[in-house]
Amino acid sequence: MIPVNEPLLTGREMEFVEECVRTGWISSAGRFIEEFEAHWAAYCGMQHGIAVSNGTTALQIAVESLNLKPDDEVILPSFTIISCVLAVLYNEAVPVLVDVDPSTYCLDVAQLEARITPRTRAIMPVHIYGHPVDMDPVLAIAKRHGLVVIEDAAEAHGAEYLSGHDGPSPVWRRCGGLGDLSTFSFYANKLITTGEGGMVLTNDGTVAERLKSLRNLSFRSEQRFLHTELGHNFRLTNMQAAIGVAQVERIDEIVARKRWMGQRYTERLSGLPWLQLPTEMPWARSVYWMYGLVIHDDTGMDAVEFAQRLRAEGVDTRPFFLGMHEQPVLLNRGLFSGEQYPVSERISRQGLYLPSGLALTEGQMDHVCEAVRQVLS
Repeated sequence: MIPVNEPLLTGREMEFVEECVRTGWISSAGRFIEEFEAHWAAYCGMQHGIAVSNGTTALQIAVESLNLKPDDEVILPSFTIISCVLAVLYNEAVPVLVDVDPSTYCLDVAQLEARITPRTRAIMPVHIYGHPVDMDPVLAIAKRHGLVVIEDAAEAHGAEYLSGHDGPSPVWRRCGGLGDLSTFSFYANKLITTGEGGMVLTNDGTVAERLKSLRNLSFRSEQRFLHTELGHNFRLTNMQAAIGVAQVERIDEIVARKRWMGQRYTERLSGLPWLQLPTEMPWARSVYWMYGLVIHDDTGMDAVEFAQRLRAEGVDTRPFFLGMHEQPVLLNRGLFSGEQYPVSERISRQGLYLPSGLALTEGQMDHVCEAVRQVLS
């Protein structure tokens, strides 16, 4: 069975982890944590990095840093992982949903401004499956309404956005360096992995210091066991950060390989009827974190059946996200009652992604493409 993802650890990961074990710096202090934070922030074009235990906790403290009040609202796409909504709910705020673009599966910016109310405090655009959100209009709307932008770049390590693409002097900028705050996941299936782990990036030194406190039980520098607010144990270990440092050393190679993989899949699968392949907009450089397919409705087959047939051919897959407005746990809390987001609903029903891990071989990719052709023939 060809797995959906298998990490590729071919750099100095073992060397750096052995240093942690040999020196005893195995917990939440040590040189690799600060190096990982500094290197990743610099790579993304931000000044401060705050490493945390995972991408969900990164979102949680990023939202917490806004000091939201109950009933304050945060706008985000329906089509995303539940971590985004959890971060809003953990902070007693209200998630407000927007449907997604049918080509990129990212937040549909044309629908954004209509969802703003006097209670709106932030926008959380999510770069989906490695493709950037069209951030220029998001940032313009946020500025016009005095809103904070929390950029979820968990799936877009190394992806780039052509900032100012409708103006005279466009500039390519990396995802994670576009919002007021940005968050990352370093789970095992991400381009850069630490097994588990995450990070918040910001250019605001005061916010960075608060985030560092929040991840560490809100200890105070002047008196360690005196607490003036409730924090969390969201720390990353030095051993995890050591793996991250080794991974960042190879980021250009990793991004190049992921883009090659996405382009090869597209070359092999283009022209097949009944499939929508991933789009790369002219203002985007996708990293194809996961290579997603959407099966046309007129095939009479949904993604569940498609996945079953591919599995019979030795190919593992994963379904697309289920929209937040269709999640029973959220509906049971009285959220999103009666709301409909047609694009999210369709791609959730008809979408899945193919094996996309860095360890995937060219021969395995050929097998996957042949299996897709066989199932659709």
